[in-house]
This record gives sequence, structure tokens and C-alpha cells, in this order.
Amino acid sequence: MTDIQKTAGGKSAPPAAPEAIKAIPVKHYGRYVSALIAIALLAAIVYAFGQGKINWHAIPDYFFDDRILTGVGKTLLLTVLSMVIGIVGGIVLAVMRLSKNPVTSSIAWFYIWFFRGTPVLVQLFLWFNLGLVFEYINLGPIYKNYWSDFMTPLLTALLGLGLNEAAYMAEICRAGLLAVDEGQTEASHALGMSHAKTLRRVVIPQAMRVIVPPTGNEVINMLKTTSLVAAVQYPELFRYAQDIGQNSGAPVEMYFLAAAWYLIMTSILSVGQYYIERYYARGSSRQLPATPWQKVKANMISLGRPRGSVGA
Repeated sequence: MTDIQKTAGGKSAPPAAPEAIKAIPVKHYGRYVSALIAIALLAAIVYAFGQGKINWHAIPDYFFDDRILTGVGKTLLLTVLSMVIGIVGGIVLAVMRLSKNPVTSSIAWFYIWFFRGTPVLVQLFLWFNLGLVFEYINLGPIYKNYWSDFMTPLLTALLGLGLNEAAYMAEICRAGLLAVDEGQTEASHALGMSHAKTLRRVVIPQAMRVIVPPTGNEVINMLKTTSLVAAVQYPELFRYAQDIGQNSGAPVEMYFLAAAWYLIMTSILSVGQYYIERYYARGSSRQLPATPWQKVKANMISLGRPRGSVGA
């Protein structure tokens, strides 16, 4: 039974205030050990590269070489054109896959099965060597030429990369369209909207939230995959880096240079992907998360605010 203290007047005294809880932080020794191991491994890798027989001064000497910059431009151009072919072809294939016509649906399924099941490098060599099958390309009065002259390295690269990308984009677009609830389409038709208008105004805007993130990943992956077209003699960034490396006697250094340029370009594309995803996420989130720049500004404001002050 709890003792009750009474005052001289017979009234009970107020209970004593509880002692403040002293929080003792939990020590995570595993974090410290793993951090030390990671730092040690990083230092060992840096030391190994520093001791290697690599002429690091050759990288800044050729970083802005005219041939390298030309290769960067051609890499970006090839990425954009291949993605345009892939996105347009993917939309068409996705519609065909969702069609109730068994013939068009089967053709789209076979296309996706074939191009997703064979490596990109193999497809590039197949396009490049189809002159063994088709000696001429004959489009009647429009165009006629030998296949070897018609299938240039640029056209080979566009067909090999673009048609392969269409197979992946078809599945991405199909998944985005199927992610929209069927009740949205039924409600739109009940309001008198046509099928095309329903797709344009209701289904596609909601599907974009599902389509955009993997499409951004595909763009970044396409930028890196363009390095494969060096095998069919198309002069892009990796091809120019190889040529400079062979002529200058610094092939490994030029590989590091190419890797640095790929990192720069993919980083810029990643930033663009972040803001595009943020734009299409407006309808699914009540409050969008702060952007990195907004977080930096908030931290700067909090650091500049005097201690003990209360924000508005």
C-alpha cells in the first residue's frame, strides 16, 4: 500500500515529481568496425592504383581532346535516336500485346521473346552481316543499292540498339497501362469519352508514374550500351578512346578517361530522371519530398539560426 504523507492540517501532500529519465545511447560497435574495414579497403585500392604503372597525367591531357568531344556528341546522339526508336516501337508493341486480336498479339509476343532472348552484340553483328542473305536492298524506284553500302555503321547501331530497346519498352509500357484500374476506363466511357481520349486524358497520365522510372533507367543503360557499337566500326566515345590509346601508347589511361565521361553523362541523366519522376508523382503524393537543393537550403537556414530560437 502506498504511503500518503499528510500535512499539519490533515491534507495529503502532493506527490513528489518523478526523476528525469537519463537516456543512455546504444553503442553500435559493429558500425565502427565495418566503417574501419571499408575505409581500410578504400585506402588499399587507392594505394594500389597509385603504385600501378599508369600515366595519370595522360587523362587530363586528352580529356577535352577534339576526338573525345566528338565521340561524346555521337554517343549522346546515338542514345537519343535509339531511345526514340525504342519508345515508339515499344508503344506499338504494347498496344499489340494488349490487343484482342490473337495474330497481332502473337507477333508482338514473338518479337519481344526474340529480341529479349538474344544479346545486343549478337544482334549488331547479325545486322552488319546480313549482306550474306540480302545482296541488294531494292525498294523499287525509291532506292536500290548493295546491302553492304546500305547498312552503314550508324544504321547498324540504330537498328541493333533501337529494335532491342523496343522489346523492353513494350513490357514497361504494358505494365504501366495495366497498372491503371479498369474502373477509370469504365467511368470515362460512361461519361461519353472515346477510347482514344480516355487513353490520352485518363489512362496514360496515370500510367506515366509507373512508366517513367524504368524508362529513365533504360535511357541510362542505353547510354552505356552504345559502347558496344565500337565492334561494328561506329566511331563513338569508346571507339575514339581506343584509337587514341593505341596511338599514344596509353590504352588503359584512355579507358579510365572514357569511364569518367560515362560517369559524367549518366550523373546528369540521373538528375533529370529524378525531377521527371517528381513531376509525375504529383498526383499520387499529398506532399512531395524535398529536393536535394531544398534540403541544402533548409540545412543552411537552420545552421544560421541562433540557438534556442523558434521558427515561424
